[in-house]
Amino acid sequence: MPLAPLIVLAFLFGASLYAFGGIGNLLQGTGTGESAQCRAAEPVAQRLKPLAKGEIAALQVPARPVPATPLAFRNAKGEPVTLADFKGKAVLLNLWATWCAPCRHEMPALDKLQAELGGADFEVVAVNIDTRNFDKPKQFLDEIKVEKLAYFSDSSAKIFQDLKAAGRAFGMPTTLLIDAQGCELAWLAGPAEWASPDALAFIRAALGR
Repeated sequence: MPLAPLIVLAFLFGASLYAFGGIGNLLQGTGTGESAQCRAAEPVAQRLKPLAKGEIAALQVPARPVPATPLAFRNAKGEPVTLADFKGKAVLLNLWATWCAPCRHEMPALDKLQAELGGADFEVVAVNIDTRNFDKPKQFLDEIKVEKLAYFSDSSAKIFQDLKAAGRAFGMPTTLLIDAQGCELAWLAGPAEWASPDALAFIRAALGR
């Protein structure tokens, strides 16, 4: 084959490789960006793992935290709220319902946890997912004298489905610990004694207190 066509073919082949490499680098960069977002949380997760014991032994602590699933729900006024609105403070996100006996049982402990550690850098965000009888959850919380938890709800229960699709919800209650940068530090399927010394030590370690 004459030299000129070979040069053209080589040029086209090189351009193709360059374009493919550029796309690959772009995709890799996206993944790297997500990884970098939560890379700072890795030492925290390593510190937390041995603390998942006793009353909170069922907590799952990942070696490599990932960004939390985007979630939406409503506050006590019915205004839309997203998980991203809490960025800047760590969140213990808990899904509960009045028809879930273990959920009801752990609400006082969550209230005590908020009273003990809640503040500018941490909040317990308990989201009710009852899909009917919308006054019942508030009445229940009044009856058991939950005073420190802000009221959040999702009457569509989509928040549970979103977490289920992400592999984070398998039943009720469902709880996730998310750091101030929006990275998952731990999650739990089922109830826990959140006001226990084990739980308080775990949350304090996550907050660096």
